[in-house]
Amino acid sequence: MSNPSNPIPYRQVHHTCIVVADLDAAEALYHALGFGEGHRFAIESQGIEAITFPCGDGYVELISPTDPEGAIARFMGKRGEGVHHVAYRVDDIAAVLDELRDQGVRLIDEQPRTGAHGWKVAFIHPEACCGVLTELVEVPDKSDGPPVQSTHHP
Repeated sequence: MSNPSNPIPYRQVHHTCIVVADLDAAEALYHALGFGEGHRFAIESQGIEAITFPCGDGYVELISPTDPEGAIARFMGKRGEGVHHVAYRVDDIAAVLDELRDQGVRLIDEQPRTGAHGWKVAFIHPEACCGVLTELVEVPDKSDGPPVQSTHHP
């Protein structure tokens, strides 16, 4: 996406997001795979419930649609369960978006917006990234990631 004379400073893979039909069953599977406790939360405006598990220096995020008419439900209806997007951490998301726009990269978000956990996020269109929906994430200095708390609920 960038040229060698003007590299974009990607810090790391921030998270991989996986769409699942049954969040409780997926949570149990990830616990069986050895993942510890995650952070469970809902984003009503996006019609999802999610769990974020720490994984190395990044995260695995499981999302499940709660709105049958929402974007994630439509995605799952077309593609089934599986990888939804890959996210890369950047230091200055606005500057990265400017650089990508200058290079003619097709963006979904022209400006950063606030995502889960207060992270600044923006999405790059899959057509610009070999068919993979790609998210850029800028984490505020005060927070390296989501709070880790028990995902078990009554």
